[in-house]
Amino acid sequence: MLSKVDTEIIILQYDGCSPIDCTSLIVVPEIAVHEPGYISTMTVKAAAHAKHEFQAMAQMAYFQYQDDELEITPLHDSLAITFRGATEYLTAGLALYRDTAGHFHALIHEGQNRKKLLEAAHRYCTRWVRLDI
Repeated sequence: MLSKVDTEIIILQYDGCSPIDCTSLIVVPEIAVHEPGYISTMTVKAAAHAKHEFQAMAQMAYFQYQDDELEITPLHDSLAITFRGATEYLTAGLALYRDTAGHFHALIHEGQNRKKLLEAAHRYCTRWVRLDI
């Protein structure tokens, strides 16, 4: 019998690569640099702890970028995101995700302002945690 986590995997697909299963995802479309309400998050984990994981992911990405340690995979085409039977597409922006093995990854469309997108994710997730503490 499959557990709830196994049945609710987030699937990413881009640039003709094989589908990637992940457990947590932060999506920052280009417009979120000016309007943070467009940032979205998805997870298959317990909702009560999710905001802290998102904050840690955004902070880790931002600080690693500042230290030139963040490995970024460039996106050339749309990123297809499938979760709970619905598929959305990111055509310009950033996606930070943790795969099913727990490894952290960053995807950014070519030509996007990496620093601004990472700052937007960090600011959004940090405020979310602070509002609830």
